[in-house]
Parts: sequence; structure tokens; C-alpha cells
Amino acid sequence: MKRDLAIAFSRITEGAALAGHKWLGRGDKNAADGAAVEVMRILLNQTEINGEIVIGEGEIDEAPMLYIGEKVGSGGDLVDIAVDPIEGTRMTAMGQSNALAVLAATEKGCFLKAPDMYMEKLVVGPCAKGAINIDLPLSENLINIAHALDKPLNELVVTILAKPRHDKIIADMQAQGIKVFAVPDGDVAASVLTCMPDSEVDVMYGIGGAPEGVISSAVIRALGGDMEARLLPRHQVKEDTKETRLLGEQEIARCHEMGIKTNIRLQLHDMASSDNVIFSATGITKGDLLEGIMRKGNIATTETLLIRGKCRTIRRIQSTHYLDRKDEIIKEIIL
Repeated sequence: MKRDLAIAFSRITEGAALAGHKWLGRGDKNAADGAAVEVMRILLNQTEINGEIVIGEGEIDEAPMLYIGEKVGSGGDLVDIAVDPIEGTRMTAMGQSNALAVLAATEKGCFLKAPDMYMEKLVVGPCAKGAINIDLPLSENLINIAHALDKPLNELVVTILAKPRHDKIIADMQAQGIKVFAVPDGDVAASVLTCMPDSEVDVMYGIGGAPEGVISSAVIRALGGDMEARLLPRHQVKEDTKETRLLGEQEIARCHEMGIKTNIRLQLHDMASSDNVIFSATGITKGDLLEGIMRKGNIATTETLLIRGKCRTIRRIQSTHYLDRKDEIIKEIIL
């Protein structure tokens, strides 16, 4: 992928973030997501790539835009793209922290193609690379990670989604003396923090979405960290009812069609098989990873984290946007 694509992708996440921010605190997460999706798609189609969405808003029959398999771009490099126009739609709707617009791209065929389903994830930074195995109990992994980092277990910092399915896991870790940062949503940001030099987070663990997992794998690979995961059908995560079992069986069948299996160990190279990765994330609301959008009238400022895996370059881009100077279609969405 050409070097200048990185800047192009940063503009795409900036546009999606600005569109979602219009709906900040208004209680309508679907409207926020829809606006971000529309702007991201417009900008992708203005970009000089032959792109395919491999992780997006869902299957073609349930997502009108940025669906899995959709072709985007105006011509150029063959690129696979994973998007989350708003990671944290509920946080945006409620005015809460850590909402992002996210995009990851790599060479054709280098991202795991998986349905939009649950994924169990275990993520560490470069200093603990090679110390994890998701087939082992979490308690054993944490001991191995602490050993790799040369720190006592009670100094280990783990982030996890604050969901009922994690309540016992959180209690067990705290009983071991481990520091647990439970966040309401946003495991892409939590994963990235394991690899950032100025972060105290050592580990991200939990069950979240597969799209977010693939996006996380791209940036973890770019930053030299490590990640393992496995796809889980819905009835193994939610209460095992007739409805969840039917949905879970559909997910298993979809995985079979795509040539992958549930409940098997996925290592980092299974999810992102190339170092030629570009990752861009723009803050919508202020969070641990990025500043949120500040807006005064028709002027807005954004902060974007832009990472190129090939040269392992991390950039933070602060931009000022005169919103009334945008493309007319985009201006209509963000103003």
C-alpha cells in the first residue's frame, strides 16, 4: 500500500467521527452510526484504491452500506478493509467517553474473514509477546504474562469490558490481587493501550465482537504486540435459549461457508497475516487513547491516531476543520 494512503485513511476516520459527533448525547445510537457509515463510505469511494470490506456493518442482507464484501474506492491498490465507523455507538448517544471511528487496511487476503459474531480475545504488548495461549486458563496466562514482564502479579493491569458475562472473571482476578480496569465498551481502544509506550495497561481480555477483534489484530501486529482469540457462537455467550441456539447455529454455518471454525485457537497471524497494515482511529469523545472532538460553531478539532505497520510509525494528528467548507453531501450530514 502506498504511503499516502495513510493520510487518506486518517481523513476518512475524521469524517466519520465528525458525522457521529453531530449526534453526541442525543440518545439515538442508530442515527449516529448511520451518519458515520454514510460519510465513511463516501470518502472510501473517493480514495484511490480497489478495496473490499472484509469486516464491516454486517452481511449484505442486513447492512445497506459498508457490508461484508462491498467494493469501495476509485481504483488503485488491492486492499482489504476492516471498519467500525463508530466503536461505541451507545457511548456516543449517551455522551460517554472512549467512542472512536476506526479503520484498518492491509494487502488483499491478509485479514481474517469472519461473520459479525462474538470473539474471545487475549491481547498483550510487545514485552509479553509469545507468553500467551488462549487454550490455557486465564489465571495461568496472567501468571505467564507477569513473568514475561518481570513484575509481581499484583502489579499487573488488565482491561476488560464491564459486562455481566465477565463478572466472575473480574472477581477472580481481583481476588488474585490484579488491578482490573472495567470499561463499559470499546475493546479496540483497550487493546491498543496494551502496546502504547505511555500506557499502564498490560493485558486486554474479554468476549466482544469479532469485527473489533480483527481490527485490533491489525494494530497489535503493527505495534509488535501479541493477540490470540477464538470465535464463539451466540448460545455459548448469551443464555442458551431456543433463539440464541438458532442464531448460534447460523453463525457456525456461516463460519463453515467462510472456511473457518468456532472454538479453535486463532493466533495473531491467523487474523492479520501481513505487517503492511494501516490503522486509523479518530476520537469522537474524550478517552484513554484519544481526545474527543471539540466544536465551536462550524469549527471542529479532532485527534487521530495513525499507525503504519511496515515502518512501525505512530502519529497523532490534530486537525482543525472548517465544517462549512466540506463537500456539500458531507456538510449536510455533519452540520
